[in-house]
Amino acid sequence: MINNDHTEGRTYYGHTDVVNGYRIRPGKFLRNGATFVPGGVNFTIYSNGAKSCTLCLFHRNEDEPYAVIPFPESCCLGNTYSMVVFDIDAKDFEYAYQFDGEYDVNRGLLFDKNNYILDPYAKAVAGQGIWGEEKDPKKRIYRARVVDSGYDWGNFKNTSLEPKDMIIYEMHVRGFTNDESSGVKHRGTYEGIREKIPYLLELGVNAVELMPIFEFDEMEDVREFDGEKLMNYWGYSTVCFFAPNTAYASKHEYNREGNELRELIHELNRNGIEVILDVVFNHTAEGNEMGPCFSFKGIDNNIYYMLTPDGKYYNFSGCGNVLNCNHPIVQQFILECLRYWVVSYRVDGFRFDLASILGRNEDGSPMSKPPLLQSLAFDPVLGKVKLIAEAWDAGGLYQVGSFPSWNRWAEWNGRYRDDMRCFLKGDYGMAQAAINRITGSLDLYGKENRGENATVNFLNCHDGFTLYDMYAYNEKHNEKNGWNNTDGANDNNSWNCGVEGETQDPEVLALRNRLRKNAFAILMCSRGSAMFLAGDEFCNTQFGNNNAYCQDNITSWLDWNRKDQYSEMFEFCKFMIRLRREHPILRGRSGPSGCGFPEVSIHNKTAWNSQCDPDTRTIGIMFAGRTEGNIEDDIIYIGVNAFWESVDVQLPNLPLGRKWRVLMNTEFEHKRDINYHALTNWTGKDTVKMCPRSVIVAIVEKA
Repeated sequence: MINNDHTEGRTYYGHTDVVNGYRIRPGKFLRNGATFVPGGVNFTIYSNGAKSCTLCLFHRNEDEPYAVIPFPESCCLGNTYSMVVFDIDAKDFEYAYQFDGEYDVNRGLLFDKNNYILDPYAKAVAGQGIWGEEKDPKKRIYRARVVDSGYDWGNFKNTSLEPKDMIIYEMHVRGFTNDESSGVKHRGTYEGIREKIPYLLELGVNAVELMPIFEFDEMEDVREFDGEKLMNYWGYSTVCFFAPNTAYASKHEYNREGNELRELIHELNRNGIEVILDVVFNHTAEGNEMGPCFSFKGIDNNIYYMLTPDGKYYNFSGCGNVLNCNHPIVQQFILECLRYWVVSYRVDGFRFDLASILGRNEDGSPMSKPPLLQSLAFDPVLGKVKLIAEAWDAGGLYQVGSFPSWNRWAEWNGRYRDDMRCFLKGDYGMAQAAINRITGSLDLYGKENRGENATVNFLNCHDGFTLYDMYAYNEKHNEKNGWNNTDGANDNNSWNCGVEGETQDPEVLALRNRLRKNAFAILMCSRGSAMFLAGDEFCNTQFGNNNAYCQDNITSWLDWNRKDQYSEMFEFCKFMIRLRREHPILRGRSGPSGCGFPEVSIHNKTAWNSQCDPDTRTIGIMFAGRTEGNIEDDIIYIGVNAFWESVDVQLPNLPLGRKWRVLMNTEFEHKRDINYHALTNWTGKDTVKMCPRSVIVAIVEKA
């Protein structure tokens, strides 16, 4: 039966409305975003301050909507708008919203009914699928697509590594394989990484940390400098938090966006490699007062962002704005987002960029028990995923060792990076700090509470020098970024070994090679999670650039030719990773040893000497515990001589029937199955002569 009323533009067909020619009915109010339902698509979005909301449907690649459908009152509950639109072809349309309401900058209200607003819950963003495609800034309108995410995970089961057991390989999806030297068919894509899984297995890592893969616009601030196109290469400027970056897919996936990423995650997991996503909830691509208004600003600007009393943006992120993370609505958004990535993509963990911002109150002040961080720690869906904080922000808040954790949060250990860099290059007064870092940073995290699972140890990451550059440059060389070398950190704790940059001096090259091996060896012998930057295993270089955020070129791409050029370093890194995986005592506590040795003991030059003076530059650490399965004792000694002269080092005496064997000595060239015992200055009396600036690893065996 047809019922006609006198409301312009509406005709009722039973329980449905017809609005501007489209059949609609009230939608599923608890299902945010746009999702398929029988016969149509459900659209749900909420705004606290808007007076009305309109859905706009666009044909692909067209600038003007072909359908404009206001949400009627019957499709509004509280502050939520939800309606089902029937008889529309999901493959044909893209959508955006328009919100009407007050516009008062001083009160933080930016409603404008003429703005097209991107759905924050969109599962795919249209028009972003081709990397580097030029767009007219005046026509940059982000629109969403509806996605069928019915991927079959089969009998998928997450690997669930303990945090301390992770060997994390941080990579940029594009940069990992985009250079021709990578040898893959689908360069710079998710599929390109999948092609490289055999390499990851050979290397021995068991986790990859992907730099931002939430949809971002690499062209948002594109510029030209010195003949090079500079862009938002790293991706720390999120456009949409629920959508994967479609430019990283090797093919267009209309209405199936994300499946190539799912296939990558599935294949990595099948091979025992966990996936951690680097997520950026501290700010968005909308920027400050001068930035565009395409999503949160046009929905509830005064809720989603931290604003000053006069409506300006706080900037603890250094990127123009700060998400108001501890507002209940923003908390809900972040929780739903992370649950989505766990359920729909089966990721194993998240690394939170500038995570201290997530603990700030709505006025910017730090909170002792931030509701968001607590909610994430106890959320049932997130119960077993890794939560890793970059425990500082650009506003001066530094929380390494004190980040609110509820025994769930781990931290990028910035103290490990800084202290170990200083000690390894021979700085004064750093020995005790180095011992603390190698033994799990229990001075920061405590033994009984967070322990070794709290620290993610690293010496190099995307932000800063590569391992190769750390021993080739004293100063940053960021001139190609176009800011007159003013960007990037100045406190790098690096050492060029006497020559800035490239050199042919054999003594300098030998020293640099030894220092690189020292650093990687100590990282693999330190308790807690270990993380290193992709390419460090074969001496990839960024030519001294320590802030290559805008370099979509060989500065940031891995040069796989260096794997052959620096094959000794590659084989050495494989050896040290295997050593770490085979000896749980290096990663954390593993039960008391049968011979009575303490779990951790210090032997600085002489056995059982834990004395550290300001000029101590030679340390010895012995870990004693049990092998996996509690089969036998697992006892390892790590000696580090950061001094510039040779030093005699005494190892602890062993019980009858046991002997020391030196497994590794960075003094010598690494070769497969090398007999280090025959090459070292070994007296057979538990004493080793260590050459200047070297590291040894010795293990206890049966005599």
